[in-house]
Amino acid sequence: MSAGLPAPDSAAAPSRATLALTIGAIGVVFGDIGTSPLYAFREALQQSAGNGIDGGEIIGVLSLALWALILVVTVKYVLLLMRADNQGEGGVLALTALARRSMGPRAGVALALGSIGAALFYGDAIITPALSVLSAVEGLRTIPAAHALIGPQGIVAITVVILVALFFIQMRRTERVSALFGPVCVVWFLAIGGLGLVHIADEPGVLGAFNPAHAMLFVAGHGLVGLFVLGAVFLTVTGAEALTADMGHFGRFPVQLGWFALVFPALLLNYLGQGAFALKSLEAAAAANQQFINRDWFFEMAPGPWRVALVIIATFATIIASQAVITGAYSLTQQATQLGLLPRMRIRQTSADHSGQIYLPSINWMLLGGVLLLVIEFRTSTAMAAAYGIAVTGTMVVTSCLAYIVLRYHRKWPRWRALLLVVPFLVLDVVFFGANILRVIEGGWLPLVVAALIGLLIVTWRRGRKIVSAFEARGSIPLADLAAALAKRPPERVEGTAVFLTANPANTPGALLHNLKHNKVLHGRNLIVSVRTADRPLVSEADRMKIERIDDNFSTVVLTYGFMDTPNVPADLADKRGGAGAGVDPMTTSYFIGRNTLKPSADEGMPLWQDRIFMFLQRNASDPTDFLNIPPGKVLELGEQVTV
Repeated sequence: MSAGLPAPDSAAAPSRATLALTIGAIGVVFGDIGTSPLYAFREALQQSAGNGIDGGEIIGVLSLALWALILVVTVKYVLLLMRADNQGEGGVLALTALARRSMGPRAGVALALGSIGAALFYGDAIITPALSVLSAVEGLRTIPAAHALIGPQGIVAITVVILVALFFIQMRRTERVSALFGPVCVVWFLAIGGLGLVHIADEPGVLGAFNPAHAMLFVAGHGLVGLFVLGAVFLTVTGAEALTADMGHFGRFPVQLGWFALVFPALLLNYLGQGAFALKSLEAAAAANQQFINRDWFFEMAPGPWRVALVIIATFATIIASQAVITGAYSLTQQATQLGLLPRMRIRQTSADHSGQIYLPSINWMLLGGVLLLVIEFRTSTAMAAAYGIAVTGTMVVTSCLAYIVLRYHRKWPRWRALLLVVPFLVLDVVFFGANILRVIEGGWLPLVVAALIGLLIVTWRRGRKIVSAFEARGSIPLADLAAALAKRPPERVEGTAVFLTANPANTPGALLHNLKHNKVLHGRNLIVSVRTADRPLVSEADRMKIERIDDNFSTVVLTYGFMDTPNVPADLADKRGGAGAGVDPMTTSYFIGRNTLKPSADEGMPLWQDRIFMFLQRNASDPTDFLNIPPGKVLELGEQVTV
C-alpha cells in the first residue's frame, strides 16, 4: 500500500502516510483480537464456576488474561516475530517459504510444519465469523426490551442472515466498504477502552491483577480446573497470528504503532473494567445473600440507554473481524497454491488498483457452509468457544517452530541463542495447546477434523503430483537432443509463435512431442516456458524472466513469481520494456498445455481411495489458462493417460 502513496513534499507527509497505514491496520489486523472481550473473560470465568466464584478467582482469571496479552501478543508477536519476516511478509506460509529456502535438503520439515499451520488456519477461518458475530448478536439478550422479543432461535436466525450477507458480498468490489474498516475499529477500541476505564473505579483493587503471582497461584491452586480456565483464557489472544500475516500490507511500524497506541491499552482497560464490574457484582450478591452468577459482563457494563448502540457497533466490529479472516483465507489459499500445497483455484480480482484484493469462489462457499453448520449446530457462543482455542494454539506452536528454523538457519544464529529466545514461547504455546486439548469433547474436535481433512488434501495432492511428474519425466527426452534431431530433419513449418508450458524446461514437453507426432508441424518460433514460484512474496519485473536460446527453433523461458504474485504469462512474454520480455506478439501466439487423463489403480501408486481424491482435486482444479491469465481461445491441450 505504501508504494502507491504520493512522494512526500513536506516533513509532515511521512507522518500522514504512517497515520493512514496505522488506521488501515487497526481495521484489518486487529479485528479478531479486538472482538475477543465480547466472550473471553466470561468464558474463562465460567470454567472456574463449578464450586462458586470468589474474588481471588476473578483476580486470578483476569491476571491470566492480562499476561496472555503481554507475553503472547506483545512480546512474542509484536516484538519478536515481526522481525522474523520474509521481505516484509509474515504469517505461517511466509515463514515456511523462508525456512524452506534456508534448510536445503531438510526443507521438507519446514514444508510439513507449514502445511499443518495452514490446515489449522482453515479451522480458525470457519470458527471466527461464527463465534464473533454470534457473540455480538447475543448482546441483544442483555437489553430488557429485546429479551422478551428475541429468543435463542431469533439470535441464531439474525446471525445466519448477517453471515450469509457477509459471504455474498465477497464477490463484489469491496474496497469502498473496506475504507470504513479502520475508522469503525478506531471507534470500537475507543468505546471498549472507555467503557472499561469507567468501571475500574468500581473496584480499583483490580489493578493488582498485573501482579503475575495471581495468575500463577490460580493455576497452581486449581488443578485440572486451572487448565480448563487456561484454555478459555487463550480466547483473549485469538487473532494474534493476523499481526504478522497482514504485516506485508501495512508495514511493521504501523502495525506496532496501532497495537501500542490504541489496541493494547483498550483491551487492557476493557478486561480490567470487566473484572472490576464482576467484583462489584460479587460484593452486591454477598450483601444481598444471593448466589453470584456469571453474566455477559461486556454488554452489561454499558448503561441501559447505551447498550443498543454498543450491540450495533459490536456487530459491525465482528463483521469486520470476520471479513479479515475470510480475506486471510483467500490469501493463504493463493500462497498454498503457489507453493504447490493445493491445486489451482479460480481467483478473481476484486480491485483494479490493489492486486492483493482477491476472491476465491470455491473457498468462499466452503467457508460459508462450514460457518452456517457451526452456528446451527452449536447455537450459542459459549458452546462454540471450546472449539476455538485448539486451531489458534496449534498454529502458534507451528509458528514458534518455524521461527526457530528461521533464526537458526536463515539468520545464522548459534543454536543456544535461538533456543534461548524461542523455547520459552514454545513452552507457553504448548501449555496453552495442552489446556485446549482438554476441551476436545466439548467442541474442540471440530478444528482438528477440519485440519485433518485439509492435511489429507495437501498430502494427496503433493503425492499425486509427484507420480504424474515422474511419469512425464520417464517419457520425455532432453530438449537439446530434440533440437539437434529437428535441425537435421526439419518438419513442416507454420508461422507464428508456440508457447509450450512445462515444469522442466530442460526436457521436451509432452505437448510438443504430441504436436510433432500428430500434427507433424513446428512453429516458426517455439518457447519452452516454465512457471516457478520463489520462496519470497514478490519478485520484481527485472528478475521475473530468464531466457536461454537453444537454437534457431527453440528458446527456454523461466518465469519466476513470488508466492503472493498473480501470474500473467502472456503479459510477461509480450513485455518489451527494457528488453526484459520475450517480445511475443499476442495475435500470432498459441499456447500448448499438457493435460493428462488420470486412471486409478489399486496396484500402482497411491491406494485406490486416495486415487479418487486426487482425481477429484485434479478435475476440479482451476484451468491453467485462468490461473496463468492465458486467453482460452489461444490454448491447445494435448496429453495421454496416466495411472495414479
